[in-house]
Amino acid sequence: MVSSQFSGMSVAGMCKPLLFPVNDPGTVTTDHIEMDFSDVFGPLTVEVNNIDNPSFDSVDESSELVYDDPEVIFARSHSLVGPSNCVSQSLKLSKLTIHESDSDNLLELVESVTEEAIEDIKEVINEESLNDEDRSLVEIERVSIDDFEVLKVVGQGAFAKVYQVRKKGTSEIYAMKVMRKDKIMEKNHAEYMKAEREILTKIEHPFVVQLRYSFQTKYRLYLVLDFVNGGHLFFQLYHQGLFREDLARIYAAEIVSAVSHLHSKGIMHRDLKPENILMDVDGHVMLTDFGLAKQFEESTRSNSMCGTLEYMAPEIILGKGHDKAADWWSVGVLLFEMLTGKPPFCGGNREKIQQKIVKDKIKLPGYLSSEAHALLKGLLQKEAPKRLGCGAKGISEIKGHKWFKPINWKKLDAREIEPSFRPEVAGKYCVANFEKRWTDMPVVDSPAASPNGGNPFKDFSYVRPTASFLQNNSPAC
Repeated sequence: MVSSQFSGMSVAGMCKPLLFPVNDPGTVTTDHIEMDFSDVFGPLTVEVNNIDNPSFDSVDESSELVYDDPEVIFARSHSLVGPSNCVSQSLKLSKLTIHESDSDNLLELVESVTEEAIEDIKEVINEESLNDEDRSLVEIERVSIDDFEVLKVVGQGAFAKVYQVRKKGTSEIYAMKVMRKDKIMEKNHAEYMKAEREILTKIEHPFVVQLRYSFQTKYRLYLVLDFVNGGHLFFQLYHQGLFREDLARIYAAEIVSAVSHLHSKGIMHRDLKPENILMDVDGHVMLTDFGLAKQFEESTRSNSMCGTLEYMAPEIILGKGHDKAADWWSVGVLLFEMLTGKPPFCGGNREKIQQKIVKDKIKLPGYLSSEAHALLKGLLQKEAPKRLGCGAKGISEIKGHKWFKPINWKKLDAREIEPSFRPEVAGKYCVANFEKRWTDMPVVDSPAASPNGGNPFKDFSYVRPTASFLQNNSPAC
């Protein structure tokens, strides 16, 4: 993902100060707020309460409690992938969590790249090309790590780092996801990585981040995507506290539109959460991170244990097999968190959270409208066949819900409905809306070992045809 003439260019001076300052997890202050967004966001939280609040203990199925004191949650689980077989009813998942261990001997990315670049590009890139259907659309373009200049780190996960990069000779800015093959092979997750690349080549939607290029070297895989620099939805939730219903409605509608498009293409996302939703300069949300996504058939169910615990549907936790209905549960959790500042089932250890998801009744805040209550109840229905969006009418059950009555779905998909909030973005180089723990990182990477076994990533290279969006039909409704 880097050029051999690595620059490490700093862009700190190019961004204006954030409207809401970045703080250490644990407290949120209101110092230096320049504008009042109280008509858009809920009340700012001055201090983070214990997430094990007694008011969130298990409730009886016959009662429905409400709470009026919203608080923002900062601690959460990481995405995980478990075994393909069904899990036991003991609900113990602690051994399935993925952790990334950084080497003590960090090398500058340019040092590890220079050794492999020329050999790998000749060996891998030259033997791969575009699919046959793409040849008629555009002249074949080949890309490699030498075509990009690394600017900043903007994210980090279990197998990957994400960098802000510039394509050399242009002013085009991208996000480059770099994955180590040795780590992928160690965890036996090659199929997930191949599926992510394959799925991204099939998606074209106004609220989904687009894959522009993919390629590989001997040691790493590279996905080059649109750079969306309004920050993650979680970043904005962290600073704003919670969203008013009118704003949350637009975000939720855009997410629903994106997820329904995925389902129409036979794709489940399976890891919907605020960290996997970006916000662009115009305030629209963009779905990203398809590392756990899977292609499916309507008549089949998946038994993989995957996702992020607070957003997992009950059927995933119980190992009963799941289908696209699990995504609609996650959308319900997302909406609940946008409106209240925390997921509906959280607090305590992993096993306690699982028990809450499977057994506890949702507790609806009294300050939400009755229409929001109804939608949340429908999406957070524990029995998948009864869940909103999973009946005979499909997605129209959600789009036609009374809470979404103000939404014109055609205008929404045309990006003609403008959110009432836009993140502070000072130009396309600005990284102010990403967490400082990432953007302050030196642009380094751990030295990678040779992956064991052969190379399972044949035909990984891809260049998106520039005319493809114009030739596609409009997104499925």
